[in-house]
Amino acid sequence: MEGEKTQIPLRFVNRPDDVTLDDDTSIQRIEMSCGHVLAPETLTAVCRSLLDQGQYVFLCPCLKDDQTTNRCGAEWKYSEVRRIAALTEEEQGHFEETMAHLAAAMYCEFNQCPGCKSYVERQDLTNLCVRCTICTLKCGKKFEFCWQCMKTWKGSAPRSDKCENSGCVNPHIEKLLNCKDTILPSVQNLKCPSLRACPTCGNLVEHDTTGCKNIICNRCNIEFCFSCLQLTSVCHTYYTPCAKGVAPRQTSIPNWSK
Repeated sequence: MEGEKTQIPLRFVNRPDDVTLDDDTSIQRIEMSCGHVLAPETLTAVCRSLLDQGQYVFLCPCLKDDQTTNRCGAEWKYSEVRRIAALTEEEQGHFEETMAHLAAAMYCEFNQCPGCKSYVERQDLTNLCVRCTICTLKCGKKFEFCWQCMKTWKGSAPRSDKCENSGCVNPHIEKLLNCKDTILPSVQNLKCPSLRACPTCGNLVEHDTTGCKNIICNRCNIEFCFSCLQLTSVCHTYYTPCAKGVAPRQTSIPNWSK
């Protein structure tokens, strides 16, 4: 309650919406903590879109100013979003539940045990052999399953590539190898694979084909070049082909050192 009493008053302004660019003076808009202006409905739509993309940290998508293509990127705290956005009780519940799931997925690796269906955390990200303590206690002997094919573990352990079950392949690598090519119109019609594994955390991401070639991973929030797979700070370019060329399709996925 104390936090509610000391909240900074909302600042209502008569300025165009920095996202939709709507300048209808009959619409009430609010200045966010970063200085950009949004109508409550716009803020709701922006944050819902970010959640749909797997982002639970709300970063301002507006341009810094009219002279640059760089985004603001300032973080909007959920307490601020909740006050300003036009959230119904149902939407607020959905937002908070989704944010909790995404936060847990970011910091931990969970999968459903094929035996008891309970969720198990994989602590060693380099080992596909995972033991379920519940099934081990229930069966009176160790129960291990493969994190990749989700079958009872077969073969020696630890292993980082596959178990000895037939058809044990990494589905993410299969997707990376078999995805279609895509064209980036704003980067001189550059052609590259439509799916990439983030070079920092290994999360699979797609480019929506709009804007520059760099994207921000919706898992680790690190920006990288979709073409050469270097971090943006290393690649340096946005709308021109990379000096290193287009990186080939990935055959391995980085393990994230959180």
